[in-house]
Amino acid sequence: MRPTCRGRLTVVCFNPSTKLIRVRPAELIVAMPQGMSTRRKFVSYFAPLVGLGEDEECVSREVGTDMQVVHERCCGLDVHKKTVVACILITLANGEVQRHIRTFSTMTAGLLALSDWLESLAVTVIAMESTGIYWRPVFNLLEEGRSVILVNAQHMKAIPGRKTDIKDSEWLADLLRHGLLKASFIPPAPIRELRDLTRYRKSLVQERAREVNRVHKVLETANVKLSSVATDVLGKSGRDMLSALIEGTTDAQILADLARGKLRKQLPQLQQALDGRVQAHHRLLLKHILAHIIFLEETLEQLQQEIEQHLGPLEEAMTLLMSIPGIAALAAAAILAEVGDDMTRFPSAKHLASWAGVCPGNKQSGGKRLSGKTTQGNATLRAMLAEVVWVLSHMKDNYLSAQYHRLARRLGKKKAVMAVSHSLLVIIYQILSTKQPYSDLGADYFEQRDSARLTQRSVRQLEALGYAVTLVPKEVA
Repeated sequence: MRPTCRGRLTVVCFNPSTKLIRVRPAELIVAMPQGMSTRRKFVSYFAPLVGLGEDEECVSREVGTDMQVVHERCCGLDVHKKTVVACILITLANGEVQRHIRTFSTMTAGLLALSDWLESLAVTVIAMESTGIYWRPVFNLLEEGRSVILVNAQHMKAIPGRKTDIKDSEWLADLLRHGLLKASFIPPAPIRELRDLTRYRKSLVQERAREVNRVHKVLETANVKLSSVATDVLGKSGRDMLSALIEGTTDAQILADLARGKLRKQLPQLQQALDGRVQAHHRLLLKHILAHIIFLEETLEQLQQEIEQHLGPLEEAMTLLMSIPGIAALAAAAILAEVGDDMTRFPSAKHLASWAGVCPGNKQSGGKRLSGKTTQGNATLRAMLAEVVWVLSHMKDNYLSAQYHRLARRLGKKKAVMAVSHSLLVIIYQILSTKQPYSDLGADYFEQRDSARLTQRSVRQLEALGYAVTLVPKEVA
């Protein structure tokens, strides 16, 4: 086994019948212990290069590169559903690098063994890729006493070729060793708990909406046009009528008499709408759907109480967010669950907007700006900001609503929603950073800022209609 260098590449030949394997100069093995079999040498030193020996710890050495070493002891984790491959790089005083590679189970016992292994080698800096939800149990058990860096997959690219789990963990550890990884934002444990609750609450609200749509569908197939007369099919009157239908009542007049309040003014229309053809399977479907809706509503109520308990330490931040038009208690809780109340985690409002995915994309080449498409960002936060902007679009007495209507006329509603979401998130960053409530600029801010241009445009419009316009200041008149 004799390594030879050809230019910038290193060619390692194992035997005449084996194809050549190209490796980087940093991966060249300089010293080979004597008295070791050829197979043992291959497993010990070249397993990280070709992906062998995943079931045992592999140790190798290499010469240090000219790049600055930021972390002398670090670990890269390649996390999967059932296994996690760990690669530890230890930089020695003479510049040599020891590489330790082991594979662990993602069960609690395996992760505890991983934690003990890291502690035995005095490793306190860890990097791993954000792989769906599978990084969460690893992070939970390794977080205490260590610096765990969660890396966005877009920010690190594995070297081409030889794609194995060992190579992925080794590449992560190598990047971490030289300080080339950018950590993703991970909120503290209380905020993560609140985030789990608010996201689950949103899922339950969406599930309830789907069940309500199923009620409409069943009624339509049974020729019952209740939704054409009643605004809320699941209101007090609607639920009484549905309960009577489930119990077997088919008389339209009896069903219509169950109406309450303003709905009683439409009794003739109700009788026509309730004159349907309800079959036994329709009653069965309505019975189970209504039972599921009641269950979801009870669960939502219990979940809301739990969320309010977690919002106790965030009372000040809740008050600050609710000073912004369009943000109520539920929206404020959902926003805080995503970004937290500590804005020092983000260097500026621009970084927060980029992380959330509500700012234009940055892609230029050859002096030309290419795609301005936004990134995916935090989908939950983007959706909540869009809901708040949609509320603002139905208002006309504040700066944000004026900005929306101004942009919607020129860019369309979708782009206006994204632009105002960006402005809204910048405002949230500022008020949480300064701890000062929101101060609105007013609905006439843009008119006052562009008063001269607005005057000229109004004059041109009147002249186009055939009028001769003479402007006289209000004080003179």
